[in-house]
Amino acid sequence: MSRSHIAATGCVLAITALTLTALPAVVAHRAAGAAGVSAGPAPALTPSPAVTTPRAAGTAPTPAAPTPTAFAPTVLTPVAPPQTAASPPRAINLPRGVIEALQRDLGLTRRQAETRLLNEIRLAPVEARLREELGGRFGGSWFTGTLAQTLVVATTSAADIPRIISAGARAEVVRASLATLKAVKRKLDEALPARPIGGSVRYVDVRSNKVVVLSRNASVTQNVLRSIGVNTDLVVVLASQENPRPLHLVERPPYDLKGGDAYYVGENRCSVGFPVTRGTRRGFVTAGHCGRKGDVTTGFNRISQGTFQDSTFPVSDFAWVAVNDRWAPTAEVSSGGAGATVPVAGATAAIEGASVCRSGSTTGWHCGLVLQRDVSAVYPTGKLFEMTRTSVCSESGDSGGAFVSIDQAQGITSGGSGGCATDGTGGVTYFQPIREILRTYRLTLMTAAPTPPPAPAGRVR
Repeated sequence: MSRSHIAATGCVLAITALTLTALPAVVAHRAAGAAGVSAGPAPALTPSPAVTTPRAAGTAPTPAAPTPTAFAPTVLTPVAPPQTAASPPRAINLPRGVIEALQRDLGLTRRQAETRLLNEIRLAPVEARLREELGGRFGGSWFTGTLAQTLVVATTSAADIPRIISAGARAEVVRASLATLKAVKRKLDEALPARPIGGSVRYVDVRSNKVVVLSRNASVTQNVLRSIGVNTDLVVVLASQENPRPLHLVERPPYDLKGGDAYYVGENRCSVGFPVTRGTRRGFVTAGHCGRKGDVTTGFNRISQGTFQDSTFPVSDFAWVAVNDRWAPTAEVSSGGAGATVPVAGATAAIEGASVCRSGSTTGWHCGLVLQRDVSAVYPTGKLFEMTRTSVCSESGDSGGAFVSIDQAQGITSGGSGGCATDGTGGVTYFQPIREILRTYRLTLMTAAPTPPPAPAGRVR
């Protein structure tokens, strides 16, 4: 499968240092067979005629975080164009620790980190509206560019292109809807055997419009796929050393009780997720593999803390712990040294390609990008489903810790592959989305005042 981009001439931009005026919107088209990249004059906010530049057919998507390219046009709307590194970001009160971690883990300047978050905040409502309006034609969405300056929305119908562009996003026409790809993945999850021949990780990659299976033995896994009757045109198997595992460790660091802090089940250490309530009871959510129903916990200081009320693992990986009166859960997540915290204001799911940060009792505060949702991973202890895969690094002991995007709870750390290098990069981490945990156990997320919204954006000049 290949794609072609429709752009105005002269729109090849460097995404790390942009000074933007009014650029035309860009439309990308993916379909079976030979295709390419087009360039030609077009009025602003309308697609231009296609001229092709070939791309090798059958090119497989990479399982790593998307790499920015020189061709990353920014979509501008007449009302609220995206921010760029060359233009001062609008005033916004961001939680402490987020900017610094994005600088370290994504290699951004402070101005770039602030600009990226502002773009994510501004474009998230656009994505939510288009997702609802497109319905069954929706093919997925993701941010592109170092600064998240472009929101791409995919559809199976070219008739949706004007609607997408007028909303301020880039349109991409794809073969399969997101619902179709999810159905293919569900069939794979049911039919593929356990590791190693069934692959260790499976996910829908909206950028390539494929279901991806990561396997240490790709040729064997491909043979298995042919035998189970799935539409192999929509599936790609990639050779990968990604090796999911739980992240727990016997250790005792000094933390208070908030998201990312340490707690113990016997001698095993995990991390607190998000504080929650159920009626008058208070507690926190965490990873299910950290403890079973009835297991007792102690805090970072080994003082009696609480009891696991319920736990699910494998298939899902979540649990909740009710704490005793010695502990006072708060709507905060630890975000680094000197007592810095991020307030949790809600649980709106981040768009694929958005920045996301994780707090854990081993490695502390690290950030990366949301890669894919609805991911299946095969741990040595069993299959896990409906997780989210990220480029955030993690280590043993971080299990159960909190994932946040700006001030919105995303989920709790389940497992990972690789680890954090000395510069904070390396590996991938999977999290269990918070909404399913709250719904399953009838819990209420403890929340604080939301981060103030950005001031209305003017035209970038």
